[in-house]
Amino acid sequence: MSTTQTLSPSTPTAQQILKLFPEIDTQTHKAPSPSSHNDADLSGYDAEQIRLMDEVCIVLDVDDNPIGSASKKTCHLMENINKGLLHRAFSAFVFNSENKLLLQQRASEKITFPNLWTNTCCSHPLATPGETGAELSEAVAGVKTAAVRKLEQELGIPSAQVPVEKFEFLTRIHYKAPSDGKWGEHEIDYILFIKADVDVEENPNEVQATRWVSPQELKAMFEEGKLAFTPWFKLICQSMLFEWWEHLDGGLEGYKGEAEIRRM
Repeated sequence: MSTTQTLSPSTPTAQQILKLFPEIDTQTHKAPSPSSHNDADLSGYDAEQIRLMDEVCIVLDVDDNPIGSASKKTCHLMENINKGLLHRAFSAFVFNSENKLLLQQRASEKITFPNLWTNTCCSHPLATPGETGAELSEAVAGVKTAAVRKLEQELGIPSAQVPVEKFEFLTRIHYKAPSDGKWGEHEIDYILFIKADVDVEENPNEVQATRWVSPQELKAMFEEGKLAFTPWFKLICQSMLFEWWEHLDGGLEGYKGEAEIRRM
């Protein structure tokens, strides 16, 4: 089920999205409200992961302009995604001094894409001060701040080891992928690189395993055929990851700060 879908050429406008989803708050700075408790859609899931579904994501138009905010739950229901609901995300890639990439296997408790292997950290900037932004430079600063927050929350990486200013923004990808019949992703995903030797202490509610890999080791993992990977990570690997990786210590300047959104 974790396959990407071809993006429809007809995309709802911001005005159409607001009409389709009256629950969207047009304020982009919004505190979460505990609405998911005893929610039938979330029955049977892990309590902490249910709580996190109340976090407030940044709702976008197709050009990455914020049009409001909505709960993580609202943004990840496939019935909403199939109507065009789109939100902002980031994918962080942490490389050590040996140029090995830190991978994580998502915990079984995760509501979307449980048990799948993926890049170091994949999550969302929240509709809170410091993580939002309409202009690209502001949005990049916001996702970098969010990446520091989530690397600590998921992997126990101290913020001092991954300072905001050390992250490199490469590009944005727009993709849609179902997790199962109910949940999925529809994101404009900011790709962030950082080179840092970090201490990892996995949060078992988020991450069940980690692994440092070279390009050859990652390719071998794909070739094994026994492991499953998140759709966004597969897209990034199939497009540009290995080329970017090859230029990690020289030539990455030519790939940074891409303004155009890659439609996957």
